[in-house]
Amino acid sequence: MSTYSITAESVTEGHPDKVADLVSDSVLDAILAKDPVAHVDCETLIMQGMVVVTGQITTQAHVNIPKVVRQTLKEIGLDNAKDGLDWATCGVVVSIEEQSPDIAIGVDEKKGNELGAGDQGFVFGYACRETPELMPLPTMLAHKLVKRLAECRKSGVLPYLRPDGKSQVTVDYVDGKPKKVSAVVIAAQHSEKVSISKVRKDIEKEVIRKVIPKELLGSDTKLIINGTGRFTIGGTLADSGLTGRKTVVDGYGSIGKSGGGCFSGKDPTKVDRSGAYYARYIAKNVVASGLADTCEVQIAYAIGKAEPVGFYVNTQGTGKLSDDELAEIIKRHFDMRPGSIIKELNLRRPIYRKTAAYGHFGRTEPSFTWEKTDKAKTLSKYLLSKNSSSKQQ
Repeated sequence: MSTYSITAESVTEGHPDKVADLVSDSVLDAILAKDPVAHVDCETLIMQGMVVVTGQITTQAHVNIPKVVRQTLKEIGLDNAKDGLDWATCGVVVSIEEQSPDIAIGVDEKKGNELGAGDQGFVFGYACRETPELMPLPTMLAHKLVKRLAECRKSGVLPYLRPDGKSQVTVDYVDGKPKKVSAVVIAAQHSEKVSISKVRKDIEKEVIRKVIPKELLGSDTKLIINGTGRFTIGGTLADSGLTGRKTVVDGYGSIGKSGGGCFSGKDPTKVDRSGAYYARYIAKNVVASGLADTCEVQIAYAIGKAEPVGFYVNTQGTGKLSDDELAEIIKRHFDMRPGSIIKELNLRRPIYRKTAAYGHFGRTEPSFTWEKTDKAKTLSKYLLSKNSSSKQQ
């Protein structure tokens, strides 16, 4: 038997890096709501008492960016300057330039050109059968833990929690199948008025055991909650935050690969985002069809060019067809040009703030169109065709 362990992590919406992602995507949504064809590349820096929003944006819309920033911080729960950031009193600095005309040439459909990629780059998509969401189990559990932390804070179940926090989950595998959770690590910021013993007891009861199925937890599972003891100093008092610093958290954790760029703050002409979403769409439909138990897809683009310059499929030995055969089938049924991706997945909408925390993949909300498995039935016909041919032989 082959035995090994795989670990994944996630962070709460109040983690400084995730705050930056949420602000960038909130600005993007506010612009797309008024100007669906805007070109947006928004970066955010979060520090003690200050938010800096910068980047390149070309749009006909007028958006009150400081207002969007403050509303986002308020919804996260950053309402105390003692945590380093108070939505009502913090400074907000905005420094925006227009998109470079050299880049705009490739993505401006008004000039009669086919929409090309907004930059060079490569993206990955991944899917597997470990969870109903067709995602790696450690990654899904890590996301669900930090989401539950935020729910407990906002609903008043654990009112002493503050916005910052992280999770980490280690899963033991036997012969490629997940068997049990061997370790859970939680870091949860809390007020000074609560004891560490109460924090640990409450989080085990209300978070860990509410999220992780009991059949995956054993008597030897390590539960490490606030490993150093107190965690009262967090947020921007403990760290700064920057858009795009949690790319592995945003993707598939430590199992699936990540591409060369982050997602948040970018409109869908940026293939770092739209291409990655489409790669997930392809991989998920392949697995859902039964053609493979695991599927990894890579797509590579060149700036200003619509057709990908590179594409491969890797089913890690689980494919019912060869990877070469599967690649040809995918090319027949999936149009990987940026303009087609945007239309097929309906990406010119203000849908991105929801993506910025708790993972871009494995979600069930209707706006996550790249999670659909609407092509699985069509792909499954190739499996039926192969089985029919084998029986005839």
